[in-house]
Amino acid sequence: MNLSHSETNTITIIKLDGSILGGPDAAALKDKVHELIEKKVKNFILDIKSVKNMNSSGLGMLMASHATIRNAGGHLKIAGASKKIENLFVITRLTNVFELYPTVKKAVESFSK
Repeated sequence: MNLSHSETNTITIIKLDGSILGGPDAAALKDKVHELIEKKVKNFILDIKSVKNMNSSGLGMLMASHATIRNAGGHLKIAGASKKIENLFVITRLTNVFELYPTVKKAVESFSK
């Protein structure tokens, strides 16, 4: 998994690329989230448009990030999930936990509502 981030107004977009399989990937995302929270970032979007595969460890990694962000008073939204990965969220009922948006633009717009 590759990870990069950018900022737009009061929202930080973390772009994930490749496969989300936990392990070292989990540490990289956790470290980035903690680094950004220390900088007082509150609004996050995970752009997973380029993610090809995700397993249960990857879902756990996203859940941990969600909890960390929420405990810091922030919000996390997911953008760009493929149908395959969106179905994974539906099957595991994580659509009750995460807000999913088809695009980063739609996720950004949702923060102003």
